[in-house]
Amino acid sequence: MKFSISEITELIRTRRTIFPKDYTDREVHREIVERVLTNATWAPTHGMTQPWRFTVFTGSGRERLSRFLGETYTSNTPPEKFLQRKFDNVTQRPLQSSVVIALGMVRDPNGKISERDELLAVACAVQNMHLTCTAYGLGAFWATGGPMTGPAMRDFIGLGANDQAMGLFYIGYPWVEWPKGYRKPIDQLVEWRSE
Repeated sequence: MKFSISEITELIRTRRTIFPKDYTDREVHREIVERVLTNATWAPTHGMTQPWRFTVFTGSGRERLSRFLGETYTSNTPPEKFLQRKFDNVTQRPLQSSVVIALGMVRDPNGKISERDELLAVACAVQNMHLTCTAYGLGAFWATGGPMTGPAMRDFIGLGANDQAMGLFYIGYPWVEWPKGYRKPIDQLVEWRSE
């Protein structure tokens, strides 16, 4: 066997969402972020279109992102539906993270690959990011709420009109104990058909 199946299985089963409120202020160094992003680019991609794009926010860039998210949430939310808790989450998470990566999907200009397939390719890239973060002991959280995926975010990170913002990926060193996980037994999820 070329790779240790037990180690790969352990990595996959250890991956968890860990929220920015549970991160320390320890900096995640650029070299690690570059490895996370490089591994992302090795996700499957139909027609080799490689639709993923990444905008990395660190330092004071996170403050600019926080302001943008607060303004976007406020302008897109009717006053009667505005929730201070949501506003606080949206604006504080970038400041609680060492690194925030805006995820983008750029459409194939030839249109040979479906939009669905391009979106799925980016999702696979995010899974690679999550697994790489887990291997480094980093907490990670993929947020896909309205302010993070709408046209305003698409424009904010410089994508074209046919492209899509696919959320924010928060990274930091957790101060909490690594969360336990649970999945349903495979016999509840799989149907075998041999004829």
